[in-house]
Amino acid sequence: MSFQTMAKRALENQSRVVRFFKSNIPTMADQPGEVSLYLLAVVVRIFEQSGGKLDRAGAIEIEKATAKVQAAVRSAGLMPVSADFPARVRSVADRAQPHILDEALHALFEREDRKEGEIEMDPEQSALVFLMLWAATEALDACWRPAKGFGQLKSAEA
Repeated sequence: MSFQTMAKRALENQSRVVRFFKSNIPTMADQPGEVSLYLLAVVVRIFEQSGGKLDRAGAIEIEKATAKVQAAVRSAGLMPVSADFPARVRSVADRAQPHILDEALHALFEREDRKEGEIEMDPEQSALVFLMLWAATEALDACWRPAKGFGQLKSAEA
């Protein structure tokens, strides 16, 4: 199955998160808006592929996630956006799924091997997309129950 088909299904299963995402990024041009939805689909797919059970995120999870991210933005002084934005984000200790968020930071701010014709967003747009991905990750994490034994290393004898 192509990623586009999987992404569409994944986003349909998290329709409230998608509505939240789209309603908070209305001013973004077509291509950056599409990139942000693609990144959201990647995040949802990571949760799905990790095993366990991912329930639909609802209004309560989204509100709690948004409040947590807004508090972190204030306490870590993440705004205004500057070159050290990724480092300041990484200084926030209480982030759900920091490995996912670090990959998003890398994709939006730190990747140097961009291909010709690849969409480049300005730092303000990238920060907005990242903060929305962070809130979505927090909401999804609240709805995810990992599979039994998730994260435990298996011995070489197994």
